[in-house]
Amino acid sequence: MTPAITPFSLLFASIFTSNILLANFLGMCSFISISKDMKSSNGLGLAVTMVLTVTTAVNWLILQLLQTLGLVYLRYIVFIIVIAAVVQMLEMIIDRVSQTLYMNLGIFLPLITVNCAILGVSLFMEIRNYSFIQSVVYGLGSGLGWWLAIMALSAIRKKVEKAPVPPGLKGAGITMIIIGFMAMAFIGFGGMLQVQ
Repeated sequence: MTPAITPFSLLFASIFTSNILLANFLGMCSFISISKDMKSSNGLGLAVTMVLTVTTAVNWLILQLLQTLGLVYLRYIVFIIVIAAVVQMLEMIIDRVSQTLYMNLGIFLPLITVNCAILGVSLFMEIRNYSFIQSVVYGLGSGLGWWLAIMALSAIRKKVEKAPVPPGLKGAGITMIIIGFMAMAFIGFGGMLQVQ
């Protein structure tokens, strides 16, 4: 357990300074692909936030059980099974609630299962030895940070479509430059909170 980190500072850090996407560059494939459309970005951001929050909480509980039983070596397999199950349930819910969003997300919805940000948050939770509350806050903050980043990129890309971008930078080139600037901006929030 890491007692020095308060839930508020952990939430702030996981959204801004230690953003899972812009500080660790985990989950970039769906981030870049879906960020062309605001509605799809919002839907995927919500889905990733929900999956991160639920899977981090469940994986923390399962990790405690595995440690008690002396089966810690199974954690990676179990983490992935939990992630796959949560994503499958979420996919069925989105299919029932919003066919349009389901079609817009396409292959990227089931691919949340193999989104390295989802597994990365569970592994960071384990490595950093977070308590249950810290793990849930970290999962929620990481999801909100991912959602904030994809919405920001989507809004910026919408503006850049109308901007005079040199032909050699159109598409992936300008997108990578924007992501680099966003990463520097998010990390610039570092030092705003003092951990006591």
